[in-house]
Order: sequence, then C-alpha cells, then structure tokens
Amino acid sequence: MVPNRRGRSLSTALFLLALGYFFLLQLPFSLPSWNYHRRPTPVKNENIRPDAIHLDRAHKIHPIASYIPLPTNPKPLPRIQHEFEPESWLERKRRTQRQKAVKKTFLHAWNGYKNHAWLRDEVSPVSGKYEDSFSGWGATLVDALDTLVIMGLDGELKLALEALEQIDFTTTFSKEVNVFEIVIRYMGGLIAAHDLTNGKYPILLKKAEELGNMIFYAFDTKNHMPQMRWKWGRSAIGQEIEPNPHTSLAELGSLTVEFTRLTQLTGNPMYYDAVQRITNELDKVQMRTKAPGLWPNFVDALRLDFNGSEFSLGGGADSTYEYLPKEHILLGGQTDQYKKMWERSLDAIKKNLLFRAVTKEEDKQILFTSNLQFTGGASHIAHTSDHLKCFIGGTVGIAAKIFNRPEDLSIARGLTDGCIWAYDSMPTGVMPETFQFTPCADLEDCPWDETRWYESVLRQPIELQQHRREAQKIVAAEVIPPGMVGTRDSSYKLRPEAVESVFIMYRITGDKSLQDAAWRMFQNIEKMTHTNFGHSAVKDVRDLDTKKSRQNGKLLAR
Repeated sequence: MVPNRRGRSLSTALFLLALGYFFLLQLPFSLPSWNYHRRPTPVKNENIRPDAIHLDRAHKIHPIASYIPLPTNPKPLPRIQHEFEPESWLERKRRTQRQKAVKKTFLHAWNGYKNHAWLRDEVSPVSGKYEDSFSGWGATLVDALDTLVIMGLDGELKLALEALEQIDFTTTFSKEVNVFEIVIRYMGGLIAAHDLTNGKYPILLKKAEELGNMIFYAFDTKNHMPQMRWKWGRSAIGQEIEPNPHTSLAELGSLTVEFTRLTQLTGNPMYYDAVQRITNELDKVQMRTKAPGLWPNFVDALRLDFNGSEFSLGGGADSTYEYLPKEHILLGGQTDQYKKMWERSLDAIKKNLLFRAVTKEEDKQILFTSNLQFTGGASHIAHTSDHLKCFIGGTVGIAAKIFNRPEDLSIARGLTDGCIWAYDSMPTGVMPETFQFTPCADLEDCPWDETRWYESVLRQPIELQQHRREAQKIVAAEVIPPGMVGTRDSSYKLRPEAVESVFIMYRITGDKSLQDAAWRMFQNIEKMTHTNFGHSAVKDVRDLDTKKSRQNGKLLAR
C-alpha cells in the first residue's frame, strides 16, 4: 500500500498556515501579542503503564566500528532569494492584513488542539476527540513549535516548551514506530524551533537528541538500513530486527536533513553516518534501475534490491528527491554527491515523467509529472498527477539556483503553475487529491483542442455528434474542468505541497502574482476545511457543499 504520508498531513494545515504567514513576511514586521496563554490541561495517556519497557538501557547488536565523518568546511552557495524592491504603503497594508488573517486561522486550530488534545498527537477536527497517530508523544505540539516562533506567539511557545518536559521518547504504547513520520514531525519540529530561536531554549536540542538516541536503534540491523516500521520493543529487550523488504523510497531517503543537522548541532557523528550510508546505496544504484536516474517507489531494504517497476514523484517516492538539493545546502556544498544525484534525477524526470497539459491557458506552460510503470519489459505512462507531487516546482526552483541551472527555472515555474491551475480550475478553488490530464504532444507548442479533450474523457475517438454529447454529459456529471480527464480521488487532505512551491517560487522570482495565488488558495482552503476544533479534510472538492471527512483531516501543519 502506498503510504499517503497523511499528507505530511497531521500537521499539514499548520504547515499551510506557517507558510502562508511566512509568505507575507517580505519585510520585517511585528504584530500585537495575542492573549491566548492559558495553561492547558494535559489529556492523560492511559496507555502508558508505570511498568512499561524503556529503550534507555538497550544495547546495540550491530555497533558501527567507524563513523562516516561529517564535512566541516562549508563553501559559499549561490543566492536563492530575489532582491526585493521596497514595498509601497498599499502593498504593506494588504500584506499585513493577510498576515493577521493567517494568524487568526492558525490560532483557531491551535486552540482546538490545546483545549481538547493537549500532549496527545492530534485533535479530530470534526468530533473534538483526541487521537494518537504518531506514537503518542504530542505530535501536533512538537510539530507546531517552529510556527509558534515564526508567528511571534511567545506565550504559546512558553506553554509548549513547558509541556515538552513531560514527553518521554524512551517508551511508547505503539507496537511499531513509523521512523519516517516520527523524524519529520518530532525531530524536524524540535530542530527547526531550536534553529529559529538561535539555541535560546536548551530543552529543544535536549529532546531532539533524546529522540535521536531512541530512533537510532531502528538502524541497528546487519546492513545498517533502518527498519522503517520499527518493532521497537524487540530492540528494547535485545532482540534482532531487520530492514523491511517492502520499504517506500520516500521513507528510506528522507531522513538526511534532520539527522545531518542533529550531528551538526551535537557533534555526535552517528546520526550523519546513519543517513549517509543510505545515500551511498542510492547513489550506487541510481543508474542501474529500470528507469536510470530514478529509483522505484518501493525498495527491498533488507536485500538492498532496487529492481521495482513503478516510478513516480508522488506518494512513496516524493521527498527523497526533495531532500537532495536541501541536503546539499545543509552540507554547505562540500560534496558534489547530492548535486550529481539531483542532476541525474532531473534528467530522467524530463525524459520520462514531465508533460504539459492541454488547457485553455495557452500562454502558460501548465506542467505535471506522470507515473511510469514497467510490465513485461514494456513501459507504460499514466498521465496522472496528485497533490503530493506539487512539491517538485519549488524543489526544481531551489536546485536551479544553487546548482546554477537557470534553464530549469521555466520548468520550476511551469510545475508550480500546474498546481495553481488545478486549484483554480475546481468549483471550490481547491485541488483534488488525484486527477488525470490530457498531455500535449509538445512542451512548447500546445494549442487548446476541445475535440482531443473530449476524446480523452470518452476514451475513444469523437467520430459522431453523439460521441461529443456523451463526452459533454460525462464532463457535466463529474464536474471535469477543461484539460482534466477525471478525478480519481476528489478529496482534499490538507496537503501543503502546492502552497510551499508557490511560496518558494515567489521568493525566487519576486512575482507578486504568486502571492495572490497563494492568498486565493488560503482563503478557499480555510472556507472549505474550517471546523469547530480546527481544520478537516473534505470529501469532494467538486462540491461546494461537500462534507468534512471524519478520517482525521489533521489540523495544524509543519
């Protein structure tokens, strides 16, 4: 089953809100303090017994004899951000009004969590009940720390830091720990808040290291690849664990930034060593897969087998590619390994996955990436996009700047415009989770062709007027905008990837139309997802009266 990463979702609205707020911080600006600092009552976790086993006395079965050293002499990197002109008073007024709206929306979600699920993982935005989806260590609280810093909510941050003392990362009621989710939410939240506050609060690094010491046992296997669905109880009592033979690429390849930064902050080489071993394996096999330059969505981490047949930038693969240029930046450009791996990947993406969609906006390159599958020696392309892929526009933009590849900026903008178009095309102004599109034959020349669109919808040539009417009926019944062929999944799961790419491209280009696009996204998301306790996933973005999902649409966001 492809992990949907819950959108990176638990916190995904928090990410949307923090990003939206940060989006508006073109110039330094402070807002009045907000008086929401009542000390919340923790929701007691009855699942942790006093006699629960702990990892703090475990020993390693496969210790590392010699750690891979962390590079320590960073080089200057090219500038990423646009040189902004001073804003006018009208622009400043509009920006600060939008900031206030984003902050108000965040506080609504934060207070829903604080009042109903404090120190539990998340609040159900529909029922107001708590859920422990990420091992019960207060995932929303930890994941929101950097947002509290960015928004200047010092009183709320103080409450959260006090609560951190109560979190014990050496034990959990969960039988399995999802290493990927724990690292991006907990370790990412702790380290980001530590860095944003310049190390002002020692508890942040203390807890990050406590978590790192625990998670490191998931790497205690014969080949030192982590058991991503970690049976931590076995490690706690000294039993052998093995890497999972069916591991998603995204889970395996998306630990580098957090672990590397933890080594940089603590001086302990074991964290960087752990993820660099994974990188070396990915580097070694990258040009030997069925689609050289790309890695399959799922790999056998036990046998180090990368012979899978499905390739995509969506769920199961996405953040491995995203982390390549980001790790290069974090390492200060001291090694060309991540640059080389990125350039191989992008060349393969251009060759195998990149397509332009047939739309009425002929003046724009509306770009998406498709899915590639090998069956019986033959390759098959599915022109399907999904919200998780929307990270790629911003990632290509960052890589174009730091690797001095200006020719890639138009691709970055086209991929970002594709996600904006998908938002703007829907009746609710919110992009569906998964949809199909009609591909252009040429990236440069792609006139609107209504007949071809109808043929894609009907899945047969339009030879009679009856065929055209049948296609029109499908378009009307399924609410398909021109250019889309259908929506496989019309829900919205509080995904942050599209807004993130819009933010990044705005910072790279200075194009203020991107600010306006993000504002439209924010307003429509807020309108569709607002509940009494936070923000919820919605079932159908084609329907203005769609129901809120009872499947925990998660509230805040990274």
